[in-house]
Amino acid sequence: MPHLESASLGVWVKAGSRSERKDEHGISHLLEHMAFKGTATRNSLQIAETIENVGGDLNAATSIEHTGYFARVLKEDVGLAADILADILQNSMFDSNELDRERNVIIQEIGAARDNPDDHVFDLFQSAAFPDQPIGRTILGTADSVRTMGAPAIRDYMDRNYVGERMVVAAAGNVNHDQLVDIANDRFHNLKRNGAPDPERARYVGGEERLVSDHEQAHIVLGFEGRAYNSDGFYAAQVLASILGGGMSSRLFQEVREKRGLCYSVYAFHWAFEDSGVFGIAAATGEDEVAELVPVVLDELRRATETITEEEVTRVRNQIRAGLLMSLESPSARAGQLARQQILWGRTIPLQETVDRINRITADRVKHVANQIFATNEVSLAGIGPVSKLPDYVSIGERLKH
Repeated sequence: MPHLESASLGVWVKAGSRSERKDEHGISHLLEHMAFKGTATRNSLQIAETIENVGGDLNAATSIEHTGYFARVLKEDVGLAADILADILQNSMFDSNELDRERNVIIQEIGAARDNPDDHVFDLFQSAAFPDQPIGRTILGTADSVRTMGAPAIRDYMDRNYVGERMVVAAAGNVNHDQLVDIANDRFHNLKRNGAPDPERARYVGGEERLVSDHEQAHIVLGFEGRAYNSDGFYAAQVLASILGGGMSSRLFQEVREKRGLCYSVYAFHWAFEDSGVFGIAAATGEDEVAELVPVVLDELRRATETITEEEVTRVRNQIRAGLLMSLESPSARAGQLARQQILWGRTIPLQETVDRINRITADRVKHVANQIFATNEVSLAGIGPVSKLPDYVSIGERLKH
């Protein structure tokens, strides 16, 4: 992107919370925090000052399957940003005093997440969908699990998972590709090449988790097994989610909010993983509206298996294409997109190839995938707040089948 004065640079690792052993719950996220807390040559303040002295910034994020460490700087400071990223990912000291402080910070973060039902209900939903396995556990961990993890455990996790074949250096903006290759060769040549174990295979089970509380609103997530990134139905499931609950013109928004006034917020989503996925509907409503809301949502899901039109599919295709094009205007978003594509598919995917795949989706194909997703008793259900009137997941599954 030569017209820009800045560049976004990052290192993405194919390791996240589902790469954790049972006694490591939350260690991926703890490592992300500790990576900025000091290396053999820089303490935490020096790391911050080095990047901020040139007007740049550092950040990181942990997800279920990936962890990313990234910087945004002016074009002339790409080498400096790469040096800092290489340093924190290879030379972090995990000082005991810093670790004590950061564990306490994360415990506060866990408490804040539990206090926010908008966030916490999704943790319950993931646990209901994938119980007793790493992919179903929270990214943050628990207060008890975080308290038990010391520097040796972090080093062991990092040595096991942060290997060359599981890491991608990506950049976008005013950056030269050949220069980036030289930087990677220079800064990361000491990485162990391979040997990271594959994560435990996902086993979608379904079930329910509910937490009755005195919140004003009932926060509900209802879902099913979705499609993996590389599966045949991935793009059709993405289109289905947009038709059902992807915007103000979506079926759920129009029926549940506009026509019936049953809630303020309702939307559908499809999260894909390497070997599975979840398709869900999230809503927040009042205690008295819970019993009416769920049957209306289920009716819309059943209708989707029969009545989706080519006009709706065309509208969603246009929305997805516009979203893709708009995302390419941001160097940070583009760098992240390049890294994820390399991790998931082993190559970058040209925009036109993605658009062509989406354009091949028909209404019949979306209806077929809707039937596959919804015609099952394997429902996942999570609720927080005044949810005593929320039907159980078994009855919801039975209602969908008949």
